[in-house]
Amino acid sequence: MRSLAPALALCVMLAACDRPAGNAVDNGANAANAVENDMTANGADNAAEPVRSILRPEVAEPEAPKIEPLDVTIAFGASGLKLDDPARAALDTLVDTPAIKTGGAITLRGHSDSKGNDGDNRVASRIRAEAVEAYLLEKGIAKDRITLIALGETRPVSPNAKEDGSDDPEGRAKNRRVDIHVAVPMVVVPTAAVLPSISPVDRKDKP
Repeated sequence: MRSLAPALALCVMLAACDRPAGNAVDNGANAANAVENDMTANGADNAAEPVRSILRPEVAEPEAPKIEPLDVTIAFGASGLKLDDPARAALDTLVDTPAIKTGGAITLRGHSDSKGNDGDNRVASRIRAEAVEAYLLEKGIAKDRITLIALGETRPVSPNAKEDGSDDPEGRAKNRRVDIHVAVPMVVVPTAAVLPSISPVDRKDKP
C-alpha cells in the first residue's frame, strides 16, 4: 500500500494541473466568440442605418427668380416738356429694378398730343425723351445703352378730341409721355468644341 501512495498523489497533482489549462482554453474561446458576436451585431445595426454624407447636406437651393423685360410710362401731362416730381420718383424706382441692373438696352419713345403741326410735335416728343435720358445718365446709366425715338403724335393712347369734335384736355395730357422699354440681355451658353474622330485605319497611317 505504501508503494502506491506516491503514485496516487502524483496522479492527483497532474489532474489538478490539467484542469486550469482546460478552463483557460475554454475561457479564451468564449471571449473570442463574444467579440465576434458583438461585431456581427454592430455590423447589422450599422447596415440598417442609411449612410449620410457629412460633406454635402441634402438641402435644395432655391432657384433665382427670372428677370423679365420692363415697360414703364413717364407722364408729361401737366409739366409739358420737363420732368415733374412724380416723374422723377418713377424713374428712381426704375433705376433700382433688376431689369435695369442686368445691363440690357433701354429704348425711350417720346410722344406728343395732336395740337400743332407734325414737325413741332415730333420735336416736342424728342425733347421729352431727352429729358428722361438726361435723368438716367445722372443716375449712372451708360449712354450707349439708351436709344431715343421721337414719334410725335403718331401713337396716341387716348383720343385728343371728344366724340362731338371738341378738345379733350385729359386725353391730350395722357398722350404727352415717354414710353420706356428695358430689355434683358440674352445669356449665350458656349458649346463644347467637337473634335473630328480618327478611324483605326487613320491611326495606323499616323507616325
